[in-house]
Amino acid sequence: METKPTREQAQLKLQLYEMRREARLRQARDWFFKNYFVSNLEDAMRIAAPGTENGTLAMMVLTYWEQACALLNYDLLHEDLFFETSGEFFGVWELAKPAVPEGRERFVNKQFLEPGKSCAALRNVDRSPLPGSHRRHAPVYEADARSGSKSGLGPDFGPAQKHASLRPPDAQPRF
Repeated sequence: METKPTREQAQLKLQLYEMRREARLRQARDWFFKNYFVSNLEDAMRIAAPGTENGTLAMMVLTYWEQACALLNYDLLHEDLFFETSGEFFGVWELAKPAVPEGRERFVNKQFLEPGKSCAALRNVDRSPLPGSHRRHAPVYEADARSGSKSGLGPDFGPAQKHASLRPPDAQPRF
């Protein structure tokens, strides 16, 4: 995107950030990145079934990012500003993606997480350079492109390793 964000786009981005700071959503985000490692819908139902506390936490995170991505897809948010300041979205999408196709079928909701899928496609390494703060991850994404991996974290990472590799071993979560 060649333009600067408008004041309205910047204000909306700040409002989204403030929502992320809400205590219950912080709790949900913390739980999600520690526990939501799925390979299919069966895993998702075991870890975060609808109607359970864990299901509520997972849906809080998934629907927060679904809404944020919908705002971007309708050009209410500035694309570069969104991606430069919303790296968490990529982690959420990568963790959720394996269960999405089956979930859409079972729950008869073909649009579930479609805004997230569309956002992820906007920054597909083969088509679009990574902006701002995501440039530091470019070598990893480039290694993925060469190896055929779609994890965003290199060819040798499985679901459990993805999360652990995102921060130094002695670092505390910032959620």
